[in-house]
Amino acid sequence: MLNSPGKFTFIEASCPRAGVALLRLNRPEKRNALNAALLAELAEALSCAEQSVDIRCVVLTGSDSVFSAGADISEMREHGFAAIDNAGRRHSWASIEQTRLPLVAAIRGTCFGGGHELALLADVVIAADDARFGQPEIKLGILPGDGATQRLTSLVGKYLAMKMILTGDPISAEEAFRAGLVAELVPGERCVDRALDLAETIARHSPVALRLAKDAVLASYETFLQEGLRTERRNIAHAFLTEDQKEGMTAFFEKRPPEFKGR
Repeated sequence: MLNSPGKFTFIEASCPRAGVALLRLNRPEKRNALNAALLAELAEALSCAEQSVDIRCVVLTGSDSVFSAGADISEMREHGFAAIDNAGRRHSWASIEQTRLPLVAAIRGTCFGGGHELALLADVVIAADDARFGQPEIKLGILPGDGATQRLTSLVGKYLAMKMILTGDPISAEEAFRAGLVAELVPGERCVDRALDLAETIARHSPVALRLAKDAVLASYETFLQEGLRTERRNIAHAFLTEDQKEGMTAFFEKRPPEFKGR
């Protein structure tokens, strides 16, 4: 069962409303960083929800202070590009992306890097007024590698996407709302409840119609996405070969400003 005790380590799963599954990222000691195990569990939890006849919508959230700080930099430091480009991780990410259930993200606090790219896979985003959204990969000498160069640009346009990706600086929940990254802004303590309310409304509708509607909307802007994702993957593979990438991650762990050389 989806909410069986002990089924997951990094995902808390429950069914708090009729027809609604609530999945909570649960890796607090790493600020919900997306390691391979967490992504695999999230993919499995979504698959369980999809196979359940009782679940028609999923809410995905993190903690009160952080949705996800991004990909696991420790994994990248140890394994390099292979940490984010391996068969298991690609399978998990594809499974999450391809879930047919409507997915509502409830975001409080930090939503950075891979965590923001995960949020970009949601069908509706409800954000707390304390949320912050960002793609800080450039500060490590790399670039987003899980879809942001394509999905973020598609959603907010070239100029804001370039600003976020090239500076690595985050934007506020209010700016994200104005840019169309967020459907609703709510007080922090109301974020998850509002997402559950919305999911409960969605779950009242025909599961077949919901799947078809979601598929049709996604088809409206994903026609050329896969080619863009291939470009993104090729570019981030190159970035992982540079000295700047090694310097960026070394500086991160040494808690100092990086000294990039352009090599």
